[in-house]
Amino acid sequence: MKTISSVLVLLFALPMMTFAQDAATEEQLNRLRGEITVLQESNITLKKRLEEVAKELQEVREQATKPAGNYADAADVKRLAEAIKEVDAKRAEDREVILGEIKKLGATLKPAAQKKPDTTAKPPTAEGFEYTIQSGDTLSTIAAECRKQGVKVTVEQILKANPTVKAESLKVGQKIS
Repeated sequence: MKTISSVLVLLFALPMMTFAQDAATEEQLNRLRGEITVLQESNITLKKRLEEVAKELQEVREQATKPAGNYADAADVKRLAEAIKEVDAKRAEDREVILGEIKKLGATLKPAAQKKPDTTAKPPTAEGFEYTIQSGDTLSTIAAECRKQGVKVTVEQILKANPTVKAESLKVGQKIS
C-alpha cells in the first residue's frame, strides 16, 4: 500500500506541479510579451526620430550648397554689365555734345577777340576821350568800350563830363567826351 499511496500521491501531485509550472511559464510569457511590446513602440519612436534627423540633415546639406550671403547670379551680372554699357554710351554722347558747345563758344569768342577797335572812339587826348554814339548804345556799353580802349571811366563820369546828355535818350551820331 505504500506503493499505491506513493503512486496516488504522485498522480495527484504531478498534474499540480505541471499546472504550477504552466502558470509560471504563462506569467513569464506575459512579461516577455509586455517587454516586446515596449521594445516595438520604442523602435517605432526611434524610426520617427531618425526620419526627422534625416530631414534636418538634408536641409543642412541644401543650405551648405547655397552660397552664403547676398550674391548676384549670372543674370544679375549681365543686367549690370548692360546698364554700365548704356551709361558709358550716354556719357560719350554727352562728351561729344559738350565738346561741340565748347567749339561753338570758342568760335564766337575768336571774332570778338579779333574784332578791330571801334573807329568811332577816338584815343584819349589832353581834352579827354571822344565817342560817337551808335544805335543800341547805353552809357554802360560806352563806359565798357572806353575801358577797352584803355580809358577808365564810369557812367557817372560820362554824365558829369557831358551835362547835355540824358541816359534815357541817347542820340545816334552824337559825340560825347
